[in-house]
Amino acid sequence: MNEFFGSVWWLIVTLGLLITFHEFGHFIVARLCGVKVLRFSVGFGKPLLSRRDRHGTEFVIAAIPLGGYVKMLDEREIDGVISPEALKGAFNRKSVGQRMAITAAGPAFNLIFTVAAFWLMFVVGKPDYLPIIDTPTGVAAEAGMLAGDRITAVNGATAGSWSKAMQKLGENAVGRSDTRVDVITATGATASRTLAFSRLPAEVVEKDLFERIGLKLQPRELPAVIGRVIDDAPAAAAGIEVGDRILRINGRDIRGFRDIETVIPEESSKNPLLGIVVQRGNEQLDIKLNAKQDIAADGKSRWIIGIGSGDTHDATLQYGPLAAIPRAFVETWDVTVSSLNMLKMLVFGKASLANVSGPISIARIANGSAQLGVAYFLQFLALISLSLAIMNLLPIPILDGGHLLYYLIELVKGSPVSERTQIAGQYVGLMMLVALMGLAFYNDILRPSF
Repeated sequence: MNEFFGSVWWLIVTLGLLITFHEFGHFIVARLCGVKVLRFSVGFGKPLLSRRDRHGTEFVIAAIPLGGYVKMLDEREIDGVISPEALKGAFNRKSVGQRMAITAAGPAFNLIFTVAAFWLMFVVGKPDYLPIIDTPTGVAAEAGMLAGDRITAVNGATAGSWSKAMQKLGENAVGRSDTRVDVITATGATASRTLAFSRLPAEVVEKDLFERIGLKLQPRELPAVIGRVIDDAPAAAAGIEVGDRILRINGRDIRGFRDIETVIPEESSKNPLLGIVVQRGNEQLDIKLNAKQDIAADGKSRWIIGIGSGDTHDATLQYGPLAAIPRAFVETWDVTVSSLNMLKMLVFGKASLANVSGPISIARIANGSAQLGVAYFLQFLALISLSLAIMNLLPIPILDGGHLLYYLIELVKGSPVSERTQIAGQYVGLMMLVALMGLAFYNDILRPSF
């Protein structure tokens, strides 16, 4: 499956799961509160599949998988006469508390999904690396960090893996906040370094921040044995297999996997046609293939043949089913705080609006995380589910948070917000969402394509 179709597929899987779970929250709480649900739709537009249950609810899968909705009985939307008995199931006839519970159930179920996804991620085991750094540059070098330093905490928060350490450092760098990093040096001593992110120029954009921070993972010494072959890549088409040991590329001896990563771009820049000698069992094979150019996550072009090393992870995050429960809650809280901090920085202009992503970027990340394995895809689902919960709770009319704001006002003043105000708010909310989606699509288009 190539990148484009893989991305489309995993986007549909992601949105299908998360939207269904979100709308199920509204649906099940509405049913518990005695509200008649007319339609449960995953997606918008023309129905592709539909069926009706014994309660009269129509379940629909629609053509545009970018959202969904639960349509409930509301006497304000009814043309004609309806019996008093039927009106008992109308949403607008329920108490403010019940309406708030139904509205809040969607984001609440997204939070439940987030915790469940993180729990399963920890049970499965998420491969990661110890945060041991290579020779630092930039801000890290100025702070006195040295090759072989192992990061243990960032601003007092434990960072036992490379991805966690980079996440916390990235957040502080975006906000230009000086950051204390605790390390264990190569000699075993403990030390603290302060990374002066406040000195980073304002014009440095987020995509260049990690280069300015100057931290790279210390490479592990690996044999030149192939641990994975990417489908539809040049290596797979040429017949290279997992377990093959690469001996030479264009006549140049290969001693370890780091040599492969160096020689392939050097030789491919001269001529994409490569001659590779591999050891397979007791025989040597001469293989010809054409390297191809790929766009990396940082937007830069690179030459690849579609192979990876074996498992070199030395900090796999894995717990038993019971131990993973508190870890899932801790991870959810940690990511929630980080997400709210990023949102605050966006609102106050400390973070670039280029960080706002749309469905194209989500599709690419979904595909990339799925390729990395189950644990990484579960982490991605958890992050997107949490983002949906936070976004839906924003006090913007038309979103769940906007409706909750109306109900809070109703509780305070003792009567519903006027219909005229609600309609005006919906227009404002719709314009805000259209502007946000426009920005997201604009950012997606500017990013490298498939």
